[in-house]
Amino acid sequence: MPPIKIIRLAAASATYDIHVGGGLLGSLHARLQRLARGKPYRPFLITSPNIWKLWAEEVRSSFPEAQSPTVLFVPAGEKYKRMATVEALAEQLAEAGADRDALLLAFGGGVIGDITGFLAAIYMRGVPYVQIPTTLLAQVDSSVGGKTGVNLAAGKNLVGAFHHPRAVFADTDLLRTLPPAELNAGLQESIKAGIIRDAKLFRLLEQQQEEIRAGDPVALTRVIAASIQVKAGVVAQDERESSLRMILNFGHTLGHAIEAATGYSKLLHGEAVAWGSIAALYVAFSRNRITGKEFARMANLILAYGPLPRFRASAQQLVDLTAADKKTRSGRRAFILPTCVGHAEVVFDATDAELLQAADAMLSDMKRLTKHKVAS
Repeated sequence: MPPIKIIRLAAASATYDIHVGGGLLGSLHARLQRLARGKPYRPFLITSPNIWKLWAEEVRSSFPEAQSPTVLFVPAGEKYKRMATVEALAEQLAEAGADRDALLLAFGGGVIGDITGFLAAIYMRGVPYVQIPTTLLAQVDSSVGGKTGVNLAAGKNLVGAFHHPRAVFADTDLLRTLPPAELNAGLQESIKAGIIRDAKLFRLLEQQQEEIRAGDPVALTRVIAASIQVKAGVVAQDERESSLRMILNFGHTLGHAIEAATGYSKLLHGEAVAWGSIAALYVAFSRNRITGKEFARMANLILAYGPLPRFRASAQQLVDLTAADKKTRSGRRAFILPTCVGHAEVVFDATDAELLQAADAMLSDMKRLTKHKVAS
């Protein structure tokens, strides 16, 4: 088993460690005790029924019976990432006697993590929480950085707060139960990290595709740790997404539009971001920010970690949906463009016409690709 890797995130308002490796769940109680540093705490674990069914025994066996966490359930699915769910959980916490010594444990994927973090930010005006992400997507991205929130009918993540966890425990053993599609969807966020910030990570994803897609623990630990290092470094420089942190949204402007157009039910988040990333590559290419060779290299890696599912939407519909994007500032839409592998820039002048052309090209690719290969 690869050794545990620890990445420290040092932001302006919080410093904490992200632990990556196998066997973390079995030592959870001991790790939480060290985190508490002798102060009293009462754990409340928030998860979904399907995840609890898989891992309940291992979680419970980590705790002495008298200190076993109180478990609260959220049904699986993006449609439950709403204010009503947060209110219901807050009522359950109050009924269970949760006070300022409560420690919330987010045990699940990105939806569970976002909901739990937001609940921790507002319950009793703020209680601590710990992220225990169970999907690759959550391990490499959403569990790190302190962004929390829920969706509105008008758009995704429009209600939320910055509230950092006390720690993140990314147990790679939890990934053994992931379906291949979810593993690949999570790897799309690692590809994003490589494109915008880490050419070495990008090469690793190119050169070790077979091992990574097979779930090799050594290769996966390297990918996860490198992806987290990218995000931790960006967040440390720009905690509140005023400038640099915006680059983490590469592929997300049209990716979120794809999710909205398909009712958040047809594609996994990473799959939607993958298609959105290809559209962003088209914008970068049309502006001569990347060459045709660079376009093909990046697009081919995105497609290699597929297959990406098809969906129904028009280019105009997708562009219209970007109007609700939370990255819009004073009416100006922030859009992320790669300039080479390992570097990206934020632009505020991407026009509807450019996005329409890029979305149309991406949709044409989706319809005609059969071997998931883009010509140079």
